[in-house]
Amino acid sequence: MSYQLTNIVPSIDGVLLRSTTPIPGATETLRYLQQQKIPFILLTNGGGKGEAERVKDLSEKLEVPLDTSMFVQSHTPFVELANGKDSLAEKCILVCGGDGGKCRDVAESYGFKNVITPGDIYVAYPEIWPFSSNFKTYYSSFARPLPRPISPSSPGESLKIDAIFVFNDPRDWALDAQVILDVLLSEKGIIGKQSRKNNDWSLPNRGYLQDQQPPIYFSNPDLLWAAKYHLPRLGQGGFREALEGLWAALTGGPREGVELQKKVFGKPFRQTYSFAERRLIAHRKNIYQSDPPALRKVYMVGDNPESDIRGANTYNSPHETEWISILVKTGVYDEGTPAWAPRSLQEDVKGAVQWALEDSGWKAPFK
Repeated sequence: MSYQLTNIVPSIDGVLLRSTTPIPGATETLRYLQQQKIPFILLTNGGGKGEAERVKDLSEKLEVPLDTSMFVQSHTPFVELANGKDSLAEKCILVCGGDGGKCRDVAESYGFKNVITPGDIYVAYPEIWPFSSNFKTYYSSFARPLPRPISPSSPGESLKIDAIFVFNDPRDWALDAQVILDVLLSEKGIIGKQSRKNNDWSLPNRGYLQDQQPPIYFSNPDLLWAAKYHLPRLGQGGFREALEGLWAALTGGPREGVELQKKVFGKPFRQTYSFAERRLIAHRKNIYQSDPPALRKVYMVGDNPESDIRGANTYNSPHETEWISILVKTGVYDEGTPAWAPRSLQEDVKGAVQWALEDSGWKAPFK
C-alpha cells in the first residue's frame, strides 16, 4: 500500500459552496482526491442539521459521494459532552439556534436526553419576551411541554437549566438572548429566580456567575460568513457579540471587572482542530484498511483568516502533525493583508489543492 503524505482539510462555505451553489472547481477537486485515495475531511463552522442530513445534502450539491466519517461541523464535538466523564446526557440542557426543532433533534442524536429550546419556554410562558408574538405559530409548530414549570416561589420544583448550548445561529436573537440572560443571572440555573450574589463586590466577578449557574457553550465564533449575498453576512459570532454587549450593559462587563465566562468551539479553537485531527486519523485507517504511518502534514484550505487560517497557524498537534494554511479568495477574504497570514494564498480550492500536492511532492498531474 502506498500511503499519501498529502492530507487535505477544506472548509465548506466560501471554499466548496457559496450558499447552495458549488464554487467552480470544487467538484472536480474532491473527485480527484477520491480517485487518488488522498485523505480529506470537510471541516466547517456551519451546522444546524444532523451530520447525516448535511452530508447527504452536500453529496447532492457537489455531486461527490461523501459520508459522515469525513465530516466535522461546528457542533459535532458536542457529542463528547454527552459521553464519557462528566457527561451532560441526563442533565436538562437549553439548546438555541437553527431552524425549528432541528438542533434539538441533533442534540438528542448525540445522546442528550432532556433538551428544551427557547421556543418551548415561549409557548408555555409567552410573557417571558413580549415581542415574539409574530413567531407564535412558528414556535408552536415544534415546541414541546416543559419538563417542569417556571415557579420562582417553589425553586425545588421549578425549571432548572444545567447547561446552555448555542448550536447554530439563532433565528430570533431577542428571545434567545433574553432567555440566556435569565439563566446566566439566575440562582443555580433556576429560570425566573435571580441570584442574590449578583453585583456583590466582595465576590469574584462581582458575584456574577458565582451561584452555580450553568456553563454556556457556543459552537461557532465566526463574526462573518460567505452566504449567497455578495457581501459577508453576520454569523453566530455576531449573536455572541450582541449577547456580550447586553451582558456588559446589565453587569458592567469588563469595564467593571465582570466577565461572561463561556466555552467557544469551532475554528479557530484547539478543541475543534483536535477533534478534526482525530477524525482524519480514523478516516485514513478506513481508506487504507490498516494502520498507516503517523499523520505528518495537513493542508487546511479556508476562506476566513480569523477562523481557518488562524486555527491552522496556532494549532499545536499532540501528534506533532504540521498544519499548513492555504487561504482562498472565494469567500470571506477577498483582497488586502489578511489578519492571519497563510502559508499560501490561492484563487480557489482547485489552486489550493494543486499547491498542496506540489508542496508535498505529489507526482500525478492535476490540471
